[in-house]
Amino acid sequence: MADIDNKDQAEMDPADMEDVEDVEEEETGEDENSKARQLTVQMMQNPQILAALQERLDGLNGSPSGYMESLPKVVKRRVNALKNLQVKCAHIEAKFYEEVHELERKYAALYQPLFDKRSEIVTAAYEPTDEECEWKTDEEEELTVQDEMKEKAKLEEEKKDEEKENPKGIPEFWLTVFKNVDLLSDMLQEHDEPVLKHLQDIKVKFSDPGQPMSFTLEFHFEPNEFFTNTVLSKTYKMRSEPDESDPFSFDGPEIMSCVGCTIDWTKGKNVTLKTIKKKQKHKGRGTVRTVTKTVPNDSFFNFFTPPEVPESGELDEDSEAILAADFEIGHFIRERIVPRAVLYFTGEAIEDDDDDYDEEGEEADDEEGEEEADEENDPDYDPKKDGTPPAECRQQ
Repeated sequence: MADIDNKDQAEMDPADMEDVEDVEEEETGEDENSKARQLTVQMMQNPQILAALQERLDGLNGSPSGYMESLPKVVKRRVNALKNLQVKCAHIEAKFYEEVHELERKYAALYQPLFDKRSEIVTAAYEPTDEECEWKTDEEEELTVQDEMKEKAKLEEEKKDEEKENPKGIPEFWLTVFKNVDLLSDMLQEHDEPVLKHLQDIKVKFSDPGQPMSFTLEFHFEPNEFFTNTVLSKTYKMRSEPDESDPFSFDGPEIMSCVGCTIDWTKGKNVTLKTIKKKQKHKGRGTVRTVTKTVPNDSFFNFFTPPEVPESGELDEDSEAILAADFEIGHFIRERIVPRAVLYFTGEAIEDDDDDYDEEGEEADDEEGEEEADEENDPDYDPKKDGTPPAECRQQ
């Protein structure tokens, strides 16, 4: 980002200067623990670190046993025939995913009226009827007559409170969804929240029949003070065919590139940039001057300016890591967030995910407990033989 010299600074809009930060004061005033926490969060958001962890995990899949090298030439020849069959399987699988994409497009048209109705309720364009709002849980079905009377009175009180407050639609629906999902909340900054309060809907659009595979995420905003766009979009271009140089790596449609959009920010409201002041000391004269610079700022809205993929398709490691993380987010929004938005708003979808992890953790704990119990119940077990100190020694 180009530096803004003092002359240009004089011409800046006063609103731009409201976000000016004094770097020296900020650095000297921060608490050490807070710095450590911020550093940890930044590390976990670093695409390079995430890519390195993923590479390490991929390396745990296994390694060849060496049996293949010991086979006679005639058997290796037959194995080559199997590999040729596998290549044909990969091409058939590619066609399968192309047809799946066509099915997705077909059913997207069936889902869309429901998603449109959802948007109308969220934005207060439509008020659902009592019948549409009725939702009975198992507990409610078992209520006694007395409980029903109490519940009815409670609902009437809530209705009166709502009439007093008179909120429209479902305020901050999509912002709450973003906050509830770790993958998105990690991207979300405090200065993004006032902007995302104006987000009214997210739509998925698939490529037309006969066109290369792609999907577009459309973020629809109500008129706001931050930018003049009504829709921010991002298109992911995909390929569903095996790589001729490495056909066995094919594992379904692959995102090849993505294209964002230009955000027409209102002057002084661009949350992807920040203005800082730094003091510079002249080596010879010893005089100090204040230099103002505009630098990139962490923001969810950087999502709409991904790194460009050159025609050669070759990227440096940083860009590859950023794009890999970007593709994961794009897929998650398309496959999970848009279809199940209300469940992420209420937290029910997150609870389901947490339950899955808890079950795995409990199983692991149980297995560990069983192993410890087996050791204690084994009459031949001697802690001195395996090098484990007795309990009384470990406590010292």
